[in-house]
Amino acid sequence: MNKSERLNDMMLFLNDKNSFNLNDLMDKYSISKSTAIRDVKALETIGMPIYSQSGRNGYYGILQNRLLSPIIFTVDEVFAMYFSMLTLGAYETTPFHLSIEKLKNKFENCLSTEKVKMLHRMEKIFSLGAIQHNNHSYFLKDILQFAMEERVCEIKYSKKGIENRYILQIFDISSVYGQWYATGYNFETDSTQVFRCDKVLDVKESTKYEAKPFVEFVKTADTLYKAPDATDFEIEISKQGVDLFYKEHYPSMKLYVEKERNFIRGFYNKGEEEFIATYLIGYSKNILFIQPIKLKELMMKKMDILKQHLLSR
Repeated sequence: MNKSERLNDMMLFLNDKNSFNLNDLMDKYSISKSTAIRDVKALETIGMPIYSQSGRNGYYGILQNRLLSPIIFTVDEVFAMYFSMLTLGAYETTPFHLSIEKLKNKFENCLSTEKVKMLHRMEKIFSLGAIQHNNHSYFLKDILQFAMEERVCEIKYSKKGIENRYILQIFDISSVYGQWYATGYNFETDSTQVFRCDKVLDVKESTKYEAKPFVEFVKTADTLYKAPDATDFEIEISKQGVDLFYKEHYPSMKLYVEKERNFIRGFYNKGEEEFIATYLIGYSKNILFIQPIKLKELMMKKMDILKQHLLSR
């Protein structure tokens, strides 16, 4: 690799270290001692907080601070990061205490005027679809912190105007259509549940149960979510229905392609019948076959209710 590539890689190599010596660099990059010394000086010049400790057991130390060492990016990498950052603007809440506009300005201040103009032109041409809503998740950062630290928490949760408390270990946070969801293990029911983060009214630590290692939650959807009395379902869909599946589907279902036929197979737990029926109705004429019959009947009943409602308007 050339010098600029080596320096960039060297910053990544040293970024999590407290100290190093020249032999570390000489061995890793197959360079001479004089080249290693010049590289260290170059790293200091571009802002890496390095100091030297002389003596028989001398070494180079790296000052620890909250600022990341500078890293060199290509123009394409800069564009990719810029637009990744802009996607955060689609969310009413993020788990980071920051202003997207301020972050955008800070990012642009690091670039030349020419590059900023290129970004602005691309921003006008290249748009990312997003769903806007005003559901604010006040405890999203706290939920993320509990999940990262593998700690048990107690949440106060509001559903249909009724408040309940749950003792959980959160292990997954996801976003669907701009809405944040947290998945956690409920210690009191020995089951996995999904919660809308904007419905969480309070979060605090709980010492009632001992936290589980994260690896216990790295399991298939059948293992995590499927109750013993769950109902399996299968629908056949058209090719157009495949596009709908990829736009929206859930962990409890999978798409199978068999001899040019497309099937969605999955399960729903007790109490989720209405939800799954409403979801499948969205496939409309793209549904070719449904099992079980009781799911088909529920879908027809819901459509009849909608028909009667529209006729009465």
